[in-house]
Amino acid sequence: MDIEELQTFVEVADAGGVSPAAIRLGVSKSIVSRRLARLEAELGVQLLARSTRGAALTEAGATFRDYAARVCAEIDIARETILPAGDLRGRLRIAAPLTFGPTHFAPALAEMARRHPKLHIQTSYSDRFVDLIAEGYDCAIRVGYLQDSNLVARRIGAINGKLVASPDYIKAHGSPETPEELVAHQALMQGVESWQFQDGDKIITVRPQGRFKADNGPALVSAATAGLGIAYLPDWLTAEHVASGALVPIMTRYPPPTAGAYVIRPPGQHPAGKIRVLTELLAEYCQRYSHAAGASASE
Repeated sequence: MDIEELQTFVEVADAGGVSPAAIRLGVSKSIVSRRLARLEAELGVQLLARSTRGAALTEAGATFRDYAARVCAEIDIARETILPAGDLRGRLRIAAPLTFGPTHFAPALAEMARRHPKLHIQTSYSDRFVDLIAEGYDCAIRVGYLQDSNLVARRIGAINGKLVASPDYIKAHGSPETPEELVAHQALMQGVESWQFQDGDKIITVRPQGRFKADNGPALVSAATAGLGIAYLPDWLTAEHVASGALVPIMTRYPPPTAGAYVIRPPGQHPAGKIRVLTELLAEYCQRYSHAAGASASE
């Protein structure tokens, strides 16, 4: 029985169709269909009930899926065990944030591909919350404050942030001195969120209001420099603008709590070697950017 056929079947089962599974695997739909047909012919049973809306598991398929997934996982571990030290191969599918991703994390992913020419890396950049298991990702890079979940998280770096506004906004509307005063100002937000600030050992939570919202950090930086309001942004994004005077830190007596950057993976006893290598490389790059942001802010 071909391991590629088993892996393909598991992807189709989890993705709910041939088309999304083909995207996950990075192959054509016809290749996926041929692998499924060979597997079903060898087993002598129908594993998937196909329709115009996708593919649903038959009773036999639902039973076989769990066994196939375990076999694929064990084969991956076995392959890693016998590979030469430091040699990585196979596929690594990553979900990365649009904010920071192309500028801060993409160089690390390119470096990993350079070091490991037999490794196939597929990265999707989006600031939406990705369901790793349902969408078939090996891991995700997430930035901010983690919510409780059954996923395994490894911190790769600290992210410090601050409130900023343009000199024009401050001249026209003033600068809030306390979190309570912030609610009277225009906030630049990603959605309907709460902002947290430290007052000694105490955490103060504020629900700001504003008319400008965007789903990624660079867009909020642009809005802040244009004088549209106050933004709560990581130093990685604002250091250059603060150094040039285009943005001014405000309400500095109440700093936001330190957030983090994390590599998240589905639960399991044996994290893949490629995820471990990726995590270490990202941690190295995060440290470089943190030092660069600190240097820019101090100039």
